[in-house]
Amino acid sequence: MSDLAASLFQPFRVRGLAMPNRIVMAPMTRSFSPGGVPGPDVAAYYRRRAEGEVGLILTEGTVIERPAARNHPGIPFFHGEGLPGWSRVVEEVHAGGGRIAPQIWHTGSVKSFQTAWEPDAPVESPSGLVAPDQPRGVSMSDNDIADTIAAFGRAAAEARRLGFDAVELHGAHGYLIDQFFWAGTNRRDDRWGGISLRERSRFAAAVVAAARENAGPELPVILRVSQWKQQDYAARLATTPDEMTEWLLPLVEAGVDILHCSQRRFWEPEFPEIDGPEGLNFAGWARKLTDAVTITVGSVGLSGDVVASFGGESSEPASLEKLLQRLERDEFDLVAVGRALLSDPRWVTRIRTGDRAGLRAFSAGDLATLS
Repeated sequence: MSDLAASLFQPFRVRGLAMPNRIVMAPMTRSFSPGGVPGPDVAAYYRRRAEGEVGLILTEGTVIERPAARNHPGIPFFHGEGLPGWSRVVEEVHAGGGRIAPQIWHTGSVKSFQTAWEPDAPVESPSGLVAPDQPRGVSMSDNDIADTIAAFGRAAAEARRLGFDAVELHGAHGYLIDQFFWAGTNRRDDRWGGISLRERSRFAAAVVAAARENAGPELPVILRVSQWKQQDYAARLATTPDEMTEWLLPLVEAGVDILHCSQRRFWEPEFPEIDGPEGLNFAGWARKLTDAVTITVGSVGLSGDVVASFGGESSEPASLEKLLQRLERDEFDLVAVGRALLSDPRWVTRIRTGDRAGLRAFSAGDLATLS
């Protein structure tokens, strides 16, 4: 292992979470939980990543207790009958020497690209829109919003009860929380809407506060955020550092410990007009503006980005040199790895031991199995 690569394997601690290295397994939707219940195969899948030395595993999205919180029948519940399965997952990951956090989710009005399945209840969103000027489902009432916030809080309490090591809220990629952020899908004229990004962040801040209260003092609260949406890859919530501060700082003040900053390619600068083509990425700017711990993510270890993989494209192993240089200069704190870990549970061990020859390519077929 080179001196530069050693930066990935420095311990890290936030609240009661002690990580042996800086590598996080990114949450990836798997849809292998029929009836919303994760089975032994799901527990074994996560245990293999724990045994492969991942510093912190973030689970696939698992949904709160709302009538239409998921858009695929194989997405797991994080309530009711789904909880015993998650208890088994925690036990297996801890037995494998790992640490794990659930990603708590509500898909909003977004339809799955994998299936034509529809939930029994109408899908919900801030303004009954899935994208700008594209109606789908119903606008949430005040009672719907209050119940949703409470459901996120209950999920955080269950994460603590089940022995998880942290909790992540999914606020990215055009799903429910992100639909409140986005002016194109939040047309509300009450306290949950507004002209400014700060105003449209009130719902997320309330969710964060509920999660923070229920997670207890030891569990870090992580919030995944993104500029891009699956409805519009070019969308940007914050076009200046000032706008990014208005967006993210209130969320940190509400109780976020870690901002998980999703971009399609981690090496792309967020504001190149300010600091040039080698400038700070999304996680770097988020850290600079809020002083929060940040995770960078986006095509780490692979040649192609995640959006291309949705179209069936494969990706080859890629150099980590740019990533390690950015980590070494203290641009961000943690690094999330997605598809490389999906195709190879021993990816972290291979990086630590210098087994570059053993690194595997990613293919779309990897999405069809729990290897």
